[in-house]
Amino acid sequence: MNKSITQDMAYRQSLMKYAEKYGVSRASRKYNKSRSYIYFWKQRWDGSAASLACQSRRPHSHPNQHTEAERKLIRDMRRRNPTLGMIELWHRLRQRGYTRCPESLFRVMRKMGLFPAEKPKNTYKPKPYEQMTHPGERIQVNVKVVPRSCITNPDLRRDHPKNCVNHQASVK
Repeated sequence: MNKSITQDMAYRQSLMKYAEKYGVSRASRKYNKSRSYIYFWKQRWDGSAASLACQSRRPHSHPNQHTEAERKLIRDMRRRNPTLGMIELWHRLRQRGYTRCPESLFRVMRKMGLFPAEKPKNTYKPKPYEQMTHPGERIQVNVKVVPRSCITNPDLRRDHPKNCVNHQASVK
């Protein structure tokens, strides 16, 4: 561990000395820290600045981690069946005594590097621009024809006698 006193440690030490002299409530108001914060550090403080250093929150043990037998089972099954999907692999492992959930299997397989490397995507290659051979080559005109059965107004129908110019001329 580094022996130097950090600013945080010096700050906490001055806070502890003030709390010892004037009480926790007054130190809480002066340093703008909660009383529970002060009690936490007061419990840890032994008079030296080194006792006020931040300690690791990492657990000392991990009781639920995969055992070496489980890891070996996963490695062997993956080597024998490299094309199996995750759920199918998990199901076959369950038949051989594996008791974990699929998420745990995925996490440990990722840590063990059992997934194939992703193939790089093809880079985009734009097509070369083609010059027009004649004016209007790239113009598209859409013409919509409405079927007669869709027109409900008889005056708008094309085949209606009122709309026919030749029919009107022959009627007179």
